Amino acid sequence: MEYQSNNSSTGNSAFTVSNSAASGIASNTASDSTNRKPATAQQLVRENVQYLIEQLEAGKSEALTAFLDAMAHFRNYSFGNVLLIARQKPQATNVAGMWTWNQLGRRVKRGEKGIAILAPLVAKARKDEAKSNSENDNTPSLLGFRRVYVWDESQTEGARLPELDKVTGEASVYLDRLREYVNAQGITLEYNESIAPALGMAFGNTIRLLPGQTDAETFTTLVHELSHLMLKHAERRTATTKTVRETEAEAIAFVVGKAIGLTTSTASADYISLYHGNAALLTESLEAVQQTSAVILAAITVEKSVSQEVAAPAAEAAPEPKRVRRSRAQTATTEAA
Repeated sequence: MEYQSNNSSTGNSAFTVSNSAASGIASNTASDSTNRKPATAQQLVRENVQYLIEQLEAGKSEALTAFLDAMAHFRNYSFGNVLLIARQKPQATNVAGMWTWNQLGRRVKRGEKGIAILAPLVAKARKDEAKSNSENDNTPSLLGFRRVYVWDESQTEGARLPELDKVTGEASVYLDRLREYVNAQGITLEYNESIAPALGMAFGNTIRLLPGQTDAETFTTLVHELSHLMLKHAERRTATTKTVRETEAEAIAFVVGKAIGLTTSTASADYISLYHGNAALLTESLEAVQQTSAVILAAITVEKSVSQEVAAPAAEAAPEPKRVRRSRAQTATTEAA
């Protein structure tokens, strides 16, 4: 899958990057920047996925929860940068570069460390090169990535931020938009009591839901079933297990629900038990979860975060089946906060 990077960051929390190549991007000291060669985007993805595997194998499922939370908050960021933000500052909700915060009338608090991420280095072909290949006159080239820093809103102080469309935790308006999106994809949505005790199922171009669920439950179930179709789980039945397919769909339901103010009780499914520590398969699965969640959220939301709206000029360029028996304990509830 194509790797794109879009923002800048560095951080300090329970997930601060350790002494590995990843620490070269997490540290913002002068000596570090001169003595260490920045890790490549691919290296950082591998190392952070390995870190996630180690945390899960040690029984620390909060690492996966932090990553899924970051997916919900930073859906326009690349997979690698979401991993970096979640590991360095899992509580982050709105991040931006120092220039952006200054433009908004806010300042980074004294002593706060930035969250290190990767931003793309893009350049156009030189004039002599462009003449030899006129087709690429205006085609930018990706030269690589460089370390940049962003700070979370909680690390800043100053003027109040502009009012953004706020998530209320009410599922009804998002459920209407989700239904519209489903219909626009040519998917038939039906309600049928005969599917009980299943809350929903998906097959072909049809999704069936159990009637009588709350709006929040219906929303979460519909996202889950839509995910099966978007991930082509019916076609992947021979390449994946039912447990993997269900876990991927449930993770997407968690990310999308979290982004609109809902939460589910089973966010931290243990991926390692599914992939037996296989980092390549885990990475592929999590990238599929992120990309599918981002597509659904783009279709049903209009609100923007600070980090999506304003970016520091050079540093923050835009990056990047059938389901049966799902217990009501796994359905969505409105967040207390």
